[in-house]
Amino acid sequence: MKKILLASAMALSISSFAQIDLRGTRFGLTAGGNYSRVKNAHNPSGARFAFQGGVLALIPIGKADQFYLQPEVVYYGAGESGKDKNAKGTPGYNAMYANNYISVPVSFKGYFSEAESEFFGLIGPRFNFLLNQKVTNESRDIYKTDQEGKANSFNFAIGAGIGYSYKRQLEVALKYDLGLSNTYPKLDESKLDPNSLKKKSEQVLSISLSYIFE
Repeated sequence: MKKILLASAMALSISSFAQIDLRGTRFGLTAGGNYSRVKNAHNPSGARFAFQGGVLALIPIGKADQFYLQPEVVYYGAGESGKDKNAKGTPGYNAMYANNYISVPVSFKGYFSEAESEFFGLIGPRFNFLLNQKVTNESRDIYKTDQEGKANSFNFAIGAGIGYSYKRQLEVALKYDLGLSNTYPKLDESKLDPNSLKKKSEQVLSISLSYIFE
């Protein structure tokens, strides 16, 4: 399923490049909140709430006022905490595994019609470049950044979302990004946890508010 989604997004992007109109590009600002987790990594494992914010470009595809390519460059907080509801009072419950990135999502964006105010959908790859990482109150020494807990300097994800645009200027979007690369490639605790040999997938649910200039 992941390979199908990735192949579809790439095929869609490649076929769209031939119709891109750079002269009609508009720029904007975007900011929002992230709810992130990392699968098969730390124990205990819970969510991290973080911030994202940056700039975007809206590049027309074709002649209809309906399809666009939307690249962004944003500061992007992800990672996870130790706040598993079943682990209160145990070592690591107050842990924070904060991964902060410069993130570059490139989304194919389609409005449901050419109406000025309308819903839209987003799909495309996300490229995350690790800016910094902070680990505190970890439950095990191997989770430290100077041991096996160092996050990968580059992560790749595929994202999809839906949103609403008010007069093609003020937009709100809900998006889910599924990490396809291994966030912690050196983290191997196989003697403690049978899930440790599985890929550590970073997953982020976000809501953002964007303003696009005329």
